[in-house]
Amino acid sequence: MLKYSPLFIAMLPGLSLAADKPTQKDEHDVEKMVVTASPIKRTVLESATPVSILSGEALDQNQSATLGETLKNTPGVHSSYFGPVSSSPIIRGLDGPRIKVVQNGLDASDASRVGPDHTVSTEVSTATQIEVLRGPATLLYGSGAIGGVVNVVDNRLPLQAQDGLSGEVMGLYDSVSNEKTFSTDLNGGAGNFAWHLDAFDRRTDNYEIPGAAELHGEEEQDDEEPEEEAHTGVLDNSAIDANGFTLGGGWLTEDFRLAMSYGRLESEYGVPGHAHGHDDHAEDEDEHEEETAEEAVFARLKQDRFQAVADWMNLSGPFSAVHWHNGYTDYQHSEIEGGETGTTFENQTLESRLWAEHRPVAGWQGVVGLHYNNIKFSAVGEEAFTAPTDSDSLALFVLEEKRSGDLLWQLGMRLERVSHQPDNLFYEALAHEHEGEEGEEEGPEDHEVHFDEQSYTAVSASAGVVWTLDEQQSLAFNYAFSERAPSAAEIFANGPHIGTGSYEIGGGFTIHQHDDEYVLEQAESKMEKEISNNLDLTYRYHAEQWSASVSLFYNQVDNYVFQQDTGLLIADGHLHGEEVHGVDDEDEHDHGEDLPVFLFQQQDADLYGFEVEMDWHFHDNWRLDAFADYTRAELADGSNVPRIPPFRLGTSLHFELDNWHAEAGVTRYASQDKIARFETETDGYTLVSASINYYLPTEIADLTFFVKGDNLTDEDARVHSSFLKDVAPLPGRSIKLGIKGNF
Repeated sequence: MLKYSPLFIAMLPGLSLAADKPTQKDEHDVEKMVVTASPIKRTVLESATPVSILSGEALDQNQSATLGETLKNTPGVHSSYFGPVSSSPIIRGLDGPRIKVVQNGLDASDASRVGPDHTVSTEVSTATQIEVLRGPATLLYGSGAIGGVVNVVDNRLPLQAQDGLSGEVMGLYDSVSNEKTFSTDLNGGAGNFAWHLDAFDRRTDNYEIPGAAELHGEEEQDDEEPEEEAHTGVLDNSAIDANGFTLGGGWLTEDFRLAMSYGRLESEYGVPGHAHGHDDHAEDEDEHEEETAEEAVFARLKQDRFQAVADWMNLSGPFSAVHWHNGYTDYQHSEIEGGETGTTFENQTLESRLWAEHRPVAGWQGVVGLHYNNIKFSAVGEEAFTAPTDSDSLALFVLEEKRSGDLLWQLGMRLERVSHQPDNLFYEALAHEHEGEEGEEEGPEDHEVHFDEQSYTAVSASAGVVWTLDEQQSLAFNYAFSERAPSAAEIFANGPHIGTGSYEIGGGFTIHQHDDEYVLEQAESKMEKEISNNLDLTYRYHAEQWSASVSLFYNQVDNYVFQQDTGLLIADGHLHGEEVHGVDDEDEHDHGEDLPVFLFQQQDADLYGFEVEMDWHFHDNWRLDAFADYTRAELADGSNVPRIPPFRLGTSLHFELDNWHAEAGVTRYASQDKIARFETETDGYTLVSASINYYLPTEIADLTFFVKGDNLTDEDARVHSSFLKDVAPLPGRSIKLGIKGNF
């Protein structure tokens, strides 16, 4: 258990002091809000690529324990849902190393891009704004953003000086998991100095589910022991214990800003799908609970994050402003099974971005900059699945725009050099391990494995235009050519991954079949770069009563990297077909034995679809919102890309009167039958939600009391994009109670 909670220290001054009320941004004026993820400050209406911003009341209403769940109602964005805490955003069917998660424009630098069981380390309860850039954003953020960017904005690096104190304090209770969350966000200053302090504390039990956790076929259900039914209604190993704080400060003048911050995060959470809900030989529930605890897999992480920025404004000469933003993150994540640490992931990231805003040249204005990133990643332990790797990237980028009448032209280019250097001692140790287990017999890793540095040169370019049709309408078109170097894990993986319950093999290896034997060998050639040609067409309409946005996209990707279930199993270092050596559920297996084998492969792919959203103020007190999205993803051989979210349609009705705000919503997720090899179909489901807010101004603070219900019909819902869809359904009926104070 975590020993300290910084929240209460941070709350004390907020409970006793008052200041001017902060100004809230209107969620319906989101089109006019500035996208801070772009170095050229554009509003949503001025962006050639589709952008969504979640802030103010909309952010409060959608806030969840994870970034993925917070954004899951955003058009084009779904959640990977690996339990209640490991839930990352999926944008247009893309996730993992193709989606860059940043905080105030700098990489979150956790392990969530490596595996779906790893949590995103950015905290949403203290965020002021979350920006989603759908489609390639490689120009500024590098090849890891070939699918999009999620930028979590908070106040840790003060943007403006203020006198006095302002802030927010929030407390929340959720019935489905007995969740208790407290958070605070304080901002103050004097003269040119400004400071920031935020903190949160979140604790939950295992969450409730409508029925059984594991999804069985009809024949299996008929054969189940009646005793097993007693262990339904709760998802074992889904509890969370997390807290953290951030302290920042800055010196700000009209011409200069220097700001620094330090953040600390600690979290301990279960990884569902590993704690068995029933043992036929257990004599009573106490014995069952004891055995469940022994078998459970959970994760323990800690992160120290430093950020420092310097901005020079109002300069003379060719450049009007220069910005230097830096971040350093020390991240550690341990996967623990039966009380013993199986694998410890460490990620040390140093990032630096330097760019300058130049004065107009022939009507063009924009930025030119350099971007450096170094990542030292390692997975250490008996069940480490990838080699320790030192990755470097250095890039030069240019972004320009020019207004010509009703047209706003946007151009950009990036040249990036990426290199991965693995530690080959990892493969030597792996070979010796199997030699010890098998004696003279040859296992799949006994072949000599040695990787030289894997280097790639990635080029990205984009051209877009925004055509302002009139004061209410605009049409945007964008073409982006993007190249992505494969990530280190996609190349070098070779080992059991406890969290996903699979054996992962990187694209740097191949599997050969000789008679009835399967042999794993190092590939003769290195993996190719992904090459994306992406087209976006967006229509936007914004008026007093109506607003709407329609986006169409087509993304043709050469050498698309995906994780394919091979249908093979691995045991004692040997690959075999399931028909040769089936898995006996009653046998006891260590991880690394009888695990399904997933291989990173490459094939050309086409992804296309649409996103639609609208809101209609049909009365002074009433508003109707609706959205829909769809992504289709096909490989060149005619098969489907794995784990692609289904079609989705949602609507919500809002009512406001004086200090009251009520909302009711329905979202329908269609069934998904366009599945990859060895995938199973997923049934559709409907989620119903409702909330009531009451605002109470007082002399000390503006209070908001809220009640929110999710999954009110207690639907058994399973997320197709989740690796755990057959063993971890979404939470059942949930009632949240909370209070928030702004001062």
